[in-house]
Amino acid sequence: MTASLHLSVPHDSGNIDILSAETPSDIRLAIREDGAAKFYQWFYFRLTGAKDTRCRLTIENAAGASYVPGWSNYHVCASYDLDHWFRVETKYKDGQLIWEHEPQTQSVYYAYFAPYPIERYRSFVADVACSPLADQLPLGETVDGEPLDLLRIGTPGEGKPNLWVIARQHPGETMGSWWMEGFLPRLLDDSDAVAMALRDQAVTYVVPLVNIDGSRRGHLRTNAAGKDLNREWAEPSAEMSPEIFHIRHKMDELGCDFFLDVHGDEAIPNNFIAGAEGVPNWSQVQQQRLDQFKTSLAQLSPAFQTKEGYPVDAPGTANLKIAANAIAHRFDCLSMTLEMPFKDANVLPDPEVGWSPDRCADLGRSCLDAIWAVFPKLKQR
Repeated sequence: MTASLHLSVPHDSGNIDILSAETPSDIRLAIREDGAAKFYQWFYFRLTGAKDTRCRLTIENAAGASYVPGWSNYHVCASYDLDHWFRVETKYKDGQLIWEHEPQTQSVYYAYFAPYPIERYRSFVADVACSPLADQLPLGETVDGEPLDLLRIGTPGEGKPNLWVIARQHPGETMGSWWMEGFLPRLLDDSDAVAMALRDQAVTYVVPLVNIDGSRRGHLRTNAAGKDLNREWAEPSAEMSPEIFHIRHKMDELGCDFFLDVHGDEAIPNNFIAGAEGVPNWSQVQQQRLDQFKTSLAQLSPAFQTKEGYPVDAPGTANLKIAANAIAHRFDCLSMTLEMPFKDANVLPDPEVGWSPDRCADLGRSCLDAIWAVFPKLKQR
């Protein structure tokens, strides 16, 4: 490595192994696995000392990543100030992810998607909890002993629907946290008519960051014990998947009439909803709720679409270990997974920033309107 060139990995959410960095024109890298699991694709690191120098960076183990189709048409995220993130032209060739970039400042950050550090998360939750319209409730601890945050918006009352919204079961899917920065502030807006109505007529429970341990450790998909939390909902463990154990216990205690789980998808370059059509108790009412939510969101947000998405499970074949399926089956409610892209979206593409933090937050705000649109149907049986 040259005297002026330096690569470093942030302790908060960082991930990369530096194989070789002797010259700016040949920086060789590898992504670390998720600690106790074999998943990997998330990366986040800093390069310093290369201002006005053409650099070529290569991730050598890209072919072994968890979702190799995700590299197709993908462009790396970069930032000089950790605020504005832009895209750098990238190619996947011969099993390697390669990009060339000439930094305009002495320090530049590269990441799979715009990172959402734990300190930003703590500051965001503290700000939300200071609102007189929000209550911060005890929920339990993660494997590493971090407190899980549960926020309640709205006053519990007889007959009021209980709405649940969670994000980042998979820690590398940071778009879920950026989405929360649109959703939660709008829900707490004391001048927004939709927010006011929802606060008056329902109670919304929000877990803004489920997988805190994995997020801090720079994991793609698993918690500190190596568990994919979105495969733990059938039989969550207090020792190995306490995050889901505590959330599901609280849902059983309070009830659930609506569930939205916010994620990111590596391969599909669009925003979409995955429903729970394959659960054993799927009904016409369930289908009507799902269709209305998706149709409403597509009308409210031009960034959302309904043509692309996951294949629909055949009746009775849903994996009940997955959150959206488990909750639909357990509570007979509208239960969905919202997926956002790591790449730029095919709908309304923006080559400069791709799908970005600001666009995630904007979709979060729009989802509040979609919830209100389907609200009258939530209690129908």
